[in-house]
Amino acid sequence: MASSGVAGGRQAEDTLQPPPELLPESKPPPQPLPVAALPPPPAPRSQSPAGVKEENYSFLPLVHNVIKCMDKDSPDLHQDLNALKTKFQEMRKLIGTMPGIHMSPEQQQQQLHSLREQVRTKNELLQKYKSLCMFEIPKE
Repeated sequence: MASSGVAGGRQAEDTLQPPPELLPESKPPPQPLPVAALPPPPAPRSQSPAGVKEENYSFLPLVHNVIKCMDKDSPDLHQDLNALKTKFQEMRKLIGTMPGIHMSPEQQQQQLHSLREQVRTKNELLQKYKSLCMFEIPKE
């Protein structure tokens, strides 16, 4: 009987818990996500040294495909010609959206000269401000 009293007492202890407001607030440690739940890493993008995304502006592979299809009398010739035509249309649209395309080459050269002059002036001012030592903390 003594063993049943101890077992019954332990059950009562296990089921009795203090009210939530008396429990210290502790958050369970974050569980690591299973490997299957992790998103795949992003695909690496080829970028130029300046950090600008590179695009494919080459017509050569498409022209090569057209010539191969012509040599083989392939039924894919029309598909490859349409791909080349689509590429030309895309490039025409892209060229139309470029900044300065409405300007003549002389105007573009003038703007380039003006912008380079601004960069040179700003670099000179930056060097001048750096040499003023205004940002040093005075010694006391």
